[in-house]
Amino acid sequence: MLRSATASRNLFTTGVSKRIAPAVLRFYSSLPLSVPVTLPNGTTYEQPTGLFINNEFVLPKQKKTFEVVSPSTEEEITHVYEAREEDIDVAVDAASKAFASEWSTSDPLVRARALIKLADLVEANAETLAYIESLDNGKSLQCSRGDVALTAAYFRSCAGWSDKITGSLPETGSSHFNYTRREPIGVCGQVIPWNFPLLMAAWKIGPVLATGCTTILKTAESTPLSALYLATLIKESGVPAGVVNIVSGFGKIAGEAIATHQKIKKVAFTGSTATGRHIMRAAANSNLKKVTLELGGKSPNIVFNDADVKRTVQNLVLGILYNTGEVCCAGSRIYIQEGIYDEVLAEFKAAAENVKIGNPFDEDVFMGAQASYAQLSKILKYIEIGKNEGATLVTGGARHGEKGFFVKPTIFADVKEDMQIVKEEIFGPVVTISKFSTVDEVIDLANDSEYGLAAGVHTENINTAIEVSNRLQAGTVWVNTYNDFHPMVPFGGYGQSGIGREMGAEALDNYLQVKAVRVGLQKAT
Repeated sequence: MLRSATASRNLFTTGVSKRIAPAVLRFYSSLPLSVPVTLPNGTTYEQPTGLFINNEFVLPKQKKTFEVVSPSTEEEITHVYEAREEDIDVAVDAASKAFASEWSTSDPLVRARALIKLADLVEANAETLAYIESLDNGKSLQCSRGDVALTAAYFRSCAGWSDKITGSLPETGSSHFNYTRREPIGVCGQVIPWNFPLLMAAWKIGPVLATGCTTILKTAESTPLSALYLATLIKESGVPAGVVNIVSGFGKIAGEAIATHQKIKKVAFTGSTATGRHIMRAAANSNLKKVTLELGGKSPNIVFNDADVKRTVQNLVLGILYNTGEVCCAGSRIYIQEGIYDEVLAEFKAAAENVKIGNPFDEDVFMGAQASYAQLSKILKYIEIGKNEGATLVTGGARHGEKGFFVKPTIFADVKEDMQIVKEEIFGPVVTISKFSTVDEVIDLANDSEYGLAAGVHTENINTAIEVSNRLQAGTVWVNTYNDFHPMVPFGGYGQSGIGREMGAEALDNYLQVKAVRVGLQKAT
C-alpha cells in the first residue's frame, strides 16, 4: 500500500491517497484530468492525467487508468488515463484536420516562433520538469537537468532549421524548367521509450513542428508524466490545436494502433530492436508508412596506450553509468590496450565505486534508480549470467539498498567475446572489460556485433583517432569524450541499431518527401 504523506521515506504526496489493489489497478474512472503533486523540493504542480488531443486534456472512451510508480521509492505517484484504439482514431482525426489547415503550408517563421517560445517555456519550467523526470524515471537530478537543457536546445535548433527546408532547380537544358519541393509527409505517429522521456519527446516533436507535419505521440507506459506536462507548454507556445497530440498507453494496444493506422504516413520509434522489427512489419502490412527506428546498442569504448588515463576514466564512467546505464548507446564493452590495462582497470574500479548512488533528489547523487522493477530484475539476471559464464566480477554485482530499484555499478573482466554479457544489451550499469594488443584486433572485436549505434575512442594520436573512427561500424563515434550530444550533430545507428537519424539536418529528412515538377517550355516567337 502507498505510505501516508507523513511516512519518513515518502518523498512526495499526490491527490491519490491509496494505492489501487492489483485487481482494479487500471479502473479509476473518477480520476480528474489533473492532480496536484508535491515534489521533494516542496513545489506543488498540477500533473495532467488525461489524453492531450486537439490542445485539450480529454477522457478516453473507456475511462481506464493505470498506475505510475516512482522507481526510487516504489510508491505510487498517480494514475493516468489509458489510450486505446478508438482514442488513437480520435487523435489521428485531429492531426489530419490540423495538417489540412494552413499549418502545413504556413510561413516557416510561424513554426519557428512556436518552437522558440516552446524552448523559452521549457527553460522557464526547467526545475519542475527536472523534478518530474527524476520522480517518474528514477534518474538523478543531475541527469534530469541535463535532459531539460538538451530539450530546450533542441527545440531552438529545430526553429533554426524551419526556414531552411528548400528544394532545388535541376538543369536539363532549355526545353524544360524543373524544380523540386520538400513537402511535409503528413500525419505522423511516434512512440518513445522510458529512459529519456522528456528528451525523446523533444527529439520526435521538434522535427514535426519544424517541417509542418502533425503527430500523435505515445509515451512509455512507465514514464508518462513529463511529456504530459510538456503538452501544457506546447499549447501555451501557440502550436495550433491538433498539431501535437500526446497520449499515454501500452505498446500492444495504443502503439500497435499507431503502427497500423491507415491515415498515419510515418512512424518513428525509439526502443528495443525486437519491437522495432515488429513495427516495421506492421507499417509494411498496413499502408507502407515511412519508418524510422532508433534501437538497441552494445557499444565498444576503446582505450589506447597513449590515452590520458584520468580523462579517459571519467569518460568510461560517463559512458556506462550516466542515466544509470539506461542509455541505448552506453559504452558497455570496454577494450583496453595491454600497455595500460592494469592501470586503467584499477582507476576505473575505484572511480565506479566512488560514484554516489541513492535518492535522485540529493544534489551529489550521480546514479539514481533503474526505471522499473522489470528493468532491475533484468539487470540482476544478467549479472548472475555473467558470474555463471565465468567472468571475473571486479566490483558491484548486487542490488543497492533495500528500497527502490537501485543497482551497484558492476564491472566484469576476463570475459570471452561469446558470453551473453558481451553480446546482449543489458541496459544498466554493467560493463565488460577486455584486453587487446593491436588496432586491427580491436577493430575486429568492436565490429563483432549485430548493433552499430555508437563507439568511443581514447587516444592522444590524431592519426589513430581518425583511422579507428573511420573503420568502426557505428553511427556515432566519440573521440576522447562519450555520451556527448549536440542538436546539430545527427544520431542514429548502423545494422540492427536502427534506420534514420535524430537531430541535425538529417532528422528533418525523415518528415519530408520530395516532389519534382518538370515544365515543358515553348520557344518564344
